[in-house]
Amino acid sequence: MANIKSQIKRNRQNERRYQRNKSVRSEIHTRTKSALGAIGAGESGADELVRQAIKRIDAAAAKGIIHSNQASRRKSRLMRKLSNA
Repeated sequence: MANIKSQIKRNRQNERRYQRNKSVRSEIHTRTKSALGAIGAGESGADELVRQAIKRIDAAAAKGIIHSNQASRRKSRLMRKLSNA
């Protein structure tokens, strides 16, 4: 446990940010998983699910929750799977 006041405050801030970012990351995973499931099943609405997943990935990258290169990589993989399906 931290003894320094500034570190105690920093720990509180980090925990709040962690909880906020965790929900965004969870949503990205959920939307990506549903998009991949739709692509695998050959559903007609798969392109809409991919679009929604990409929108959430872009928003997370803009807020700094995930790195911009990671966002590009995830979007690229989604689009590649969609186009090959």
